[in-house]
Order: sequence, then structure tokens, then C-alpha cells
Amino acid sequence: MKIGVPIEIKNHENRVGMTPSGVFELTKRNHTVFVQKNAGFGSGFFDSDYVKAGATILDTIEEVYDAAEMIVKVKEPIEKEYTLIKSHHTVFTYFHFASSEALTKAMIKSKSVCIASETVENADGSLPLLIPMSEVAGRMSIQQGAKYLEKPIKGRGILLGGVPGVPPAKVLVLGAGIVGYQAAKMAAGLGALVIIMDINMKALRYVSDSMPNNVISEFSSEYNIRKHIKDADLIIGGVLIKGAKAPKLITRDMLKEMRPGTVIVDVAVDQGGCFETTRPTTHEEPTYIIDDVVHYSVANMPGAVPYTSTMALTNVTLPYVIKLANEGWEKACEHSAPLAKGLNVVKGKIVYKEIADAFDLQFEMA
Repeated sequence: MKIGVPIEIKNHENRVGMTPSGVFELTKRNHTVFVQKNAGFGSGFFDSDYVKAGATILDTIEEVYDAAEMIVKVKEPIEKEYTLIKSHHTVFTYFHFASSEALTKAMIKSKSVCIASETVENADGSLPLLIPMSEVAGRMSIQQGAKYLEKPIKGRGILLGGVPGVPPAKVLVLGAGIVGYQAAKMAAGLGALVIIMDINMKALRYVSDSMPNNVISEFSSEYNIRKHIKDADLIIGGVLIKGAKAPKLITRDMLKEMRPGTVIVDVAVDQGGCFETTRPTTHEEPTYIIDDVVHYSVANMPGAVPYTSTMALTNVTLPYVIKLANEGWEKACEHSAPLAKGLNVVKGKIVYKEIADAFDLQFEMA
């Protein structure tokens, strides 16, 4: 198969869809890999590394799309890429369709096969390709939140862990999945008081059994959320509903109950955000302020640590890429139930129900 790895052109996205190691694994199986010039530069991989692994370097993104049958990316195509995607393409990337009707309709129009990394699902309900990026984003949410709590950036002026004689910050984490657990772990390690909330009692029991004493688990309800936002310094939104829009757990009116300088970090922004006032931001302009509350909602948080993120991502995506290359998308999805769950849009049809429901479009079985 001919596989293309283009440069990610989303704002400040420095990750790349494949490492030189991944290229080597494909080329030794007699597949052809086209890598756009400097595609790996932001992640610390050079064209010479890819050439040594057997890749062919192409100058432009247009050349990569024209030459390839399968496109391996990190982030969803942006508008400039819509017309590059044709009916013969299989595109394997994070799509997050439910947050963008324009992207959904563009991919329907392209009649390509769209396999979304975020909906590849194991039999136990886990999302193997989302886990590493969720781990990165969860940990980064605390790193960024701690920074934006500083007064020069309009935060409350609080050190997350406090110092002897001064209490630490209070961190409220909404969601006890991968993002929430990693966020709570980081915040606890820095010495903050952490409240982590979820409606999944199994997840809360795991938190209680595995976290230190400065992490308190609590059942999530609007009443309990309203109670804690009044004195929380940092709020992390890490709620995920597979393939669907995130629920709005913090509404606009709740901002007035928070103290000025409170920081809220919405890690669910790719799925529409779990705060009503969330709008996607970039690493270039990561924050905005509403009602004196600092909002951080960068849609590609792991892109700020591209070496770590790219390595973590390709560790889990490569086996699926190899399977798709070896068998083609139809046989690969027939033989792999997790990969079949990744099918979102196929030849002009929406085959993932939550996406169809998000925009009141027609759903068809794959």
C-alpha cells in the first residue's frame, strides 16, 4: 500500500502521524511511505531519519495526498485539506466529528473512508488510541492550570501546592476517566487539595483505593458541582462520551459563583467542551476571560509536547496502521472489531450513530 504522512497544518500542531521507526516497520513489509518534507521536524525527527527508514520525501502536501492511498495523520483535516481528500483515500486520524458539522459534511462529500482514532474501541469499552493522548492532556491540564493561576496572567495568584503555613490550591476535576485520573495524580503530586467527581462508582472506587489522602472522590451532580466551584481555584473538565458531544457540566451562570481569577481548563474541547462558555483556542492564544474566570481550551494540548506525544501515539497506532496496510480497510475492519469501531464516515455515509445524532443526519450501518 502507498501511505502518506503530511505535515500537520493546524495552528501550533507539531506532532507527526508516524515516526521513522513506524516507517521502517511498513517499508520492511514492502509498503511505500511518502513523508512530506519537514513533517517530523517539530517532533524532533528529521527527513534524513525517514529516508534511512525507507521513506520517500515529497515537497508538498498536495504531492503526498496525490501519491497515497492511506493518509496517516494526528489531527482532523482543516478546511485547506478538505479538497485534497479523495474517494480512493483511507484517512486514519483523530477526527472528533461530533464537534464539527463542516468537517463531517466535507468528509461525506469526499466519499473517502474515515477511521477515527478516538472511537477505536476494545471489547471492554476502553479506547486504546485515545488513552495516551488523554494521559498527556490530563497531566498537561495541571501544568497549564498552575501557570495560569499566576497573577500576571490574571489568575488568582495562588501556588498550586502552597507552602508551609499557607494552604494549597483546591483543584476540582470533573471526570474520573483517563484525563481526570492523570490530572488528579499530577495535582496531588504537587500538593494541591483535589476533589475528583464522576457518576461512575467503579471509577471513583479506583480513585479512592489508589490515590493519596489529598484526593477526595465525590459523586458528580449539579448540586455538588455548584458547591465546589465556589472555592475551587482550578477546575479541570475531562468528561468524554464516546464519539458524541460532551455534556455541559458548567453553565454560564455558574461562572458568577466562582471567585475572580479562577482558572478552568476544558480538556473536552475536541468534543465540544464540557463548559458552556468553552470555545476552541490555540497555543498561540490559549486563554480568554469571561466574568473574571480564566478559560484555557486549547484543542490540541498534546501538540505543545510533540516529542512525548508523537512517541506515545505511534506506540499504539502503528499496529493498526500495519493491519490496514497489509489487509486494506475492509478486511482489516472485518478481522478487527476494535478497528471496525473506528469507522465513522465511509464512502459518503455516516456509520457512527452518535455523529449522525449530533447533526440530525442519516445514519447507516457499516
